[in-house]
Amino acid sequence: MEFESKIISRQIGDILYASGLTVGTAESCTGGRIAESIISIPGASNYFKGGIVSYTNEIKEKLLGVNHDVLEEQTAVCEEVAREMVVGALNALDVDFAISATGIAGPGGGSKEIPVGTIWIGYGSKDDIRTFKLTEDFGRDINLAIATNKAMRLFLDFLNETVKDKEEEL
Repeated sequence: MEFESKIISRQIGDILYASGLTVGTAESCTGGRIAESIISIPGASNYFKGGIVSYTNEIKEKLLGVNHDVLEEQTAVCEEVAREMVVGALNALDVDFAISATGIAGPGGGSKEIPVGTIWIGYGSKDDIRTFKLTEDFGRDINLAIATNKAMRLFLDFLNETVKDKEEEL
């Protein structure tokens, strides 16, 4: 695991541990790499409840409740599926926050409409789900590393904003 990911994981862990909040993941193309990054820190069991690797549309539907029509009409590689995966993880894992990733890591599988390297990241809470789209193709391994690191950085920024707001309300 990259040093940067370890630092980000530690920062996420510190915030979640101190706040008593929890996180889970719903991953497709990243295949558990985001979860692996989170649990690389000792004590992660205090705030990480689990992850669902939903590599197929069938599992996205059955375990995460992703809408069949959305998958059929927009494919699994779209913003709406990334959002629905977050909602599904929040519900299935009973967590405060969730992170999702769905995309085409490569080397094959892309199309003119959705080229290799297109990866949607979702993250947030029941009240605030955000997304981010990656579009560059650097080869499968690098695409997956970039998606994992970007998901972790986005989630850390979100946590800093969200937990800070909650602390100010108190």
